[in-house]
Parts: sequence; structure tokens; C-alpha cells
Amino acid sequence: MPRKPVDPHELRAAIAEVMPWLTGETDETPARPVLATAVRASLRTLEQIAPGHTVEVRVPPFAAIQCIPGPRHTRGTPPNVIEMDPRTWLELATGLLAWPDAVAAARVSASGTRADIGELLPVVRNV
Repeated sequence: MPRKPVDPHELRAAIAEVMPWLTGETDETPARPVLATAVRASLRTLEQIAPGHTVEVRVPPFAAIQCIPGPRHTRGTPPNVIEMDPRTWLELATGLLAWPDAVAAARVSASGTRADIGELLPVVRNV
């Protein structure tokens, strides 16, 4: 059963709550539930933009999704995996950080020939 689509208003509200932290207006890390909501909503948005099961995007400890059309992986570790911390993901999702810069700075671990979501980012604009 497909997941319920992300409400764009809820996504924007969740991202707006973490923007002061992302932009450096505050050094205080958002509360765990606030951070979790922003990460999950933005990851689910990526999942909706590029449905599929070829690439797994992990943002521990909050969520992991599969996206990008192509061959489906069903057992063990997927061949195309992207993993990063919550702040890096949210900076990418909002356009505050470019994919090539994140990869070059080793803020993203991307393995596999299809593990590049740069063309799909940002998933949230004009926050």
C-alpha cells in the first residue's frame, strides 16, 4: 500500500522549524521530534519525486527510504546506498548545500553506480 502523500504545508512548517539551525541563526540543535519530523517529511518527498527501489537513502537515526526507478533490490545490503547525518540531509533538501559539495566534503557516503540524487535536489524550495 502506497504511503500517504506528504502535505506540502506540513513539509514547509517542519522545515521552517529547523531553518534557524540550518542557516546558523542559532547553534541550538532542534528538539529530536522536530528534527525527526523535518527529516521524515523531506525524505518522503524525495520518495514521491523519484519513486522506485533502486537507491536507498538513509538518514539515521530517523528514516530510510528507497527511491529512483530501476532494478528492485530485495535481500541484504542494497547495491546503491546513500547515507548522511540529519543536518547534511536537511541542508541538501533545502538547497543550502549542493550535492557535489557534500560528496566532496565527505558529508555523504554514496556507494553504487546509481547513488547520485543531485539532480533531484532540493526537494523543498522557498522556505
